[in-house]
Amino acid sequence: MSILSSKSFQKYLVPGIVFQSCVIAGGYGTGRELVEYFMGYGPLGGLLGMVIVSLLTWSIVCGVSFAFAQKFKKYDYKNFMKQLMGPGWVVFEIAYIIFILIVLAVVSASAGSIVHELFGVNKWFGIIGMSAAVFLLVINGSEVIEKVLSIWSFVLYGVYFLFLVLVISRYSGDIGQNFASVPITGNWALGGFQYAFYNLAIIIAVLYTIKHSDTPKEAFSSGLIAGVIGILPGIILFVAMAGFYPTIIDQELPVDYILTQMNMPWLRYMFQIVLFGTLIETGSGLIYSITDRIAEGYKVKRMETPKWMTPVVSVVLLVVTTFISSYGLINLIAKGYGALAWLFFFVYVIPIMTLGIYKIAKKDGKGNTRR
Repeated sequence: MSILSSKSFQKYLVPGIVFQSCVIAGGYGTGRELVEYFMGYGPLGGLLGMVIVSLLTWSIVCGVSFAFAQKFKKYDYKNFMKQLMGPGWVVFEIAYIIFILIVLAVVSASAGSIVHELFGVNKWFGIIGMSAAVFLLVINGSEVIEKVLSIWSFVLYGVYFLFLVLVISRYSGDIGQNFASVPITGNWALGGFQYAFYNLAIIIAVLYTIKHSDTPKEAFSSGLIAGVIGILPGIILFVAMAGFYPTIIDQELPVDYILTQMNMPWLRYMFQIVLFGTLIETGSGLIYSITDRIAEGYKVKRMETPKWMTPVVSVVLLVVTTFISSYGLINLIAKGYGALAWLFFFVYVIPIMTLGIYKIAKKDGKGNTRR
């Protein structure tokens, strides 16, 4: 039996792999996000923010969210949020759609920048190519998306570890010196929380993977693992970036800057091609969460989902976010993500960590019979 189809792999690792695949493009793919939320506190301060704050926040909130989804059997975000917040779910949906638009715009901007930097062609080639690949994945459904994301995650981890080894072999002295000598400045915990909060909306996009769990305990465990799987590649990148402090702070594509400085064209092409694939992963995962939510609405009404729905919704979202991407990668990350962080703290983190835990406990207290 293939490891990708084994029950334990699907229960405990697939949710984290899909979470990581959806996080990466908006969370640390280009490295710009890590500069914005961590590097400003110094290499050591940024690392503390990632490991102590962001990782723990992701793991705990993912754990509670996944357990809630399994307990109440709510695997699309509409029904999940209605179970959690009642009529207040509408507020979350508005925030989530804004989040989708901004992250997809970042994905489009990143795809365009990568293709332009690698091949010197117009950014639109990257944007259109990425959009076409996302479209093909989404119309093939959740099973195909899970398999593609799982396979690509293994490729991603391999390339990221290779990247770290090569950077350390060349710049270990600079990395060590910067971690040891650059003082911690500002409130690194605040940066860690902001980064964690805006990315936590991704949880809603991976709820369908919790169908593999048989108990809330299994789902909670997969959530704890998801936090680690989700942020580990980001930690790898951040450690490598520390060797280029403070110059790295001003780069639009910090990872590409490092690859250029290393003067290893084969690694640069390999890394950026893998990164381009992760942009496709993120885009498909987010758009599928929207089309799945719409399909679930038809199912509740005992109606067949129109065949045109998925492709039309996908195209509309991709076209709209393509135009938003013209705002620029740095501006989208600095301003768009900054606002999203606190928005999702209030409309998701607080509700799931209060009402969510209360409702799980209340259901257990009633003999696990109420639906």
